[in-house]
Amino acid sequence: MNISGNTIFVPGATSGIGLALALALQNAGNTVIIGGRRTELLDQIAATHPGIHTVHIDTTSVASIQQAATAVIDAHPELNVLIAMAGIMRVEDWTRPSGFLDSAEEIVVTNLLGPIRLIGAFVEHLQSRPDATIMTVSSGLAFTPLMATPTYNATKAAIHMLTESLRLQFAETSVRMLELVPPSVATDLLPGQRESAFAMPLDEFITETVALIHENPDAEEILVERVKFLRFGEARGDYKQTVAAVNSLDPHGK
Repeated sequence: MNISGNTIFVPGATSGIGLALALALQNAGNTVIIGGRRTELLDQIAATHPGIHTVHIDTTSVASIQQAATAVIDAHPELNVLIAMAGIMRVEDWTRPSGFLDSAEEIVVTNLLGPIRLIGAFVEHLQSRPDATIMTVSSGLAFTPLMATPTYNATKAAIHMLTESLRLQFAETSVRMLELVPPSVATDLLPGQRESAFAMPLDEFITETVALIHENPDAEEILVERVKFLRFGEARGDYKQTVAAVNSLDPHGK
């Protein structure tokens, strides 16, 4: 993915990593459209950041995704990058007979079905562009699990394998698959994560991420240095030790 000259749609970008990345990409010389559920927040962001375009979207709703896709493509036919950013994280206790299932299903709908439906809504258009990118967002926890968040871990592992598989399918097309793999970042993804000593400051994460995209436009994964501990535990041969370390030291992982 080239760092500039794109038209980029980032659903789920009204806060946290999504908004920070959208603003950084706009500053890098891209046209950026952000999506979210709260129109008043979208209006506030557009007023605060001139040049940012907005569209209402609920990534848990098939109809909303389809409506947003039509609106974005009609208004920005040059769109060539989709960043499937939306996601939620919940602490769950599966040892109890009730209390986790509703939450787990909601996480699957948001974190896995949401990106699948987004890609489905935009893939025909993206294949019509001469140079297109679909960026997925997994997590270091796709590779090393945090005990407290089993469904989140599972959905992010699924996103990783979905990305790997689609890369093979799109190999002879104009569409590239790019996976962003965040570590724990100081956002509100979990209560207390913003204040966690283990979380990477958001501005540092965004700065390093943008630099990595700029340095290697043909990258398949974007891995800031702090996520490599999680990403490569199995390859290093110390997976069990990595799992133990994450679950003893980082109560908020991501």
